[in-house]
Amino acid sequence: MSSTLSRSVAFIGLGVMGSPMARHLAAAGHRVTVYNRTSATAQAWIAANGGSSASTPAEAAAGNEVVFMCVGNDDDVRAVSMGPDGALAGMASGAVLVDHTTASATLARELAAYGDGLGIGCVDAPVSGGQAGAERGALTVMCGGDPQVFAMVEPLMAAYAKAVTLMGPSGSGQLTKMVNQICIAGVVQGLAEGVHFAQRAGLDADAVFAAIGQGAAQSWQMDNRSRTMAAGEFEFGFAVEWMRKDLGICLEEARRSGATLAITALVDQFYADVMAMGGSRWDTSSLVARLSR
Repeated sequence: MSSTLSRSVAFIGLGVMGSPMARHLAAAGHRVTVYNRTSATAQAWIAANGGSSASTPAEAAAGNEVVFMCVGNDDDVRAVSMGPDGALAGMASGAVLVDHTTASATLARELAAYGDGLGIGCVDAPVSGGQAGAERGALTVMCGGDPQVFAMVEPLMAAYAKAVTLMGPSGSGQLTKMVNQICIAGVVQGLAEGVHFAQRAGLDADAVFAAIGQGAAQSWQMDNRSRTMAAGEFEFGFAVEWMRKDLGICLEEARRSGATLAITALVDQFYADVMAMGGSRWDTSSLVARLSR
C-alpha cells in the first residue's frame, strides 16, 4: 500500500453518517470514489465535494487502496461487499476493507474470513458520536482486526475521528459498540425517569439538571438531552428504530455468550412502545414520552 499522504479510496454508503465521513476524507486530500444505492445522492455528494462515483460497489472499489463502508445492517453489508457486484470483487490483494456499519460480530468475522481468502484485509470499525460527531469529524471508532492491517488505515480514519482504537481481533469492534449501546440505553432510561419525576414533583426540570449535572449524575445524555426531553422535543438525533436494531444485535449476542442483559431487554421493549406511538424516527431520548401518556 502506498505511503504517500494522498490515498485512493472508495466510500460506500452516503447516509447521514457516511456522507460527512467521506467528505472529511476528500477534504484531507484523498481521492474519493463513492457509491450509493440512490445514485442521485452520490451525484449530489460529488457536486459538493468533488471525486467520482460508480454504478456498483465493485466498480467503486476497483483500483482503490482502501474501501470504506457505512450502510444499514448485516444484510446491507453482505449486499455491498460480497457477490459479483460487491466491493470485495473489485478489490486487489493487499487492499483493505473498513466497515463502519454497526452490525453483528458474527458478520465481522464472516467478512474477515471472506476477505482473507482473497488476500484482502478487513477491519470492523463501528462508530459512536452520531451525525453531529460525523459532521464535526469527531467520531469515536472501535476496531477489530489484524494489527498490521489496522495500522494501514488508522491514519485515514483520523480524518473524521477524535479517537480510533484497536480492540482486538475481528469482531472486537462490533462487540465494543454493543457495550456502548448497552450503556447508553440504561442511561437514557434513567434520565427519562428523572425528567418525568422532576416534572411530576413540580420542579423546574432545567434548573434541576443544571444543578445535578455538576455532580455524580452527570452524563453526555444529561448535558445534551435533558432540556429537550423536558420540552418534549425529539425531531433530531439518533432514531429509535436504529437503536432498536442495535439493541437487537446486543441481545442476540448476549444469548450466544450467556450474558444477562435484563435492563437492556426492558429498554428495548420501551422503545417498542415509542415506535407504537409513531416515534420510529424520534431521537432515542423520546423514552420520556411514553412516561407521560
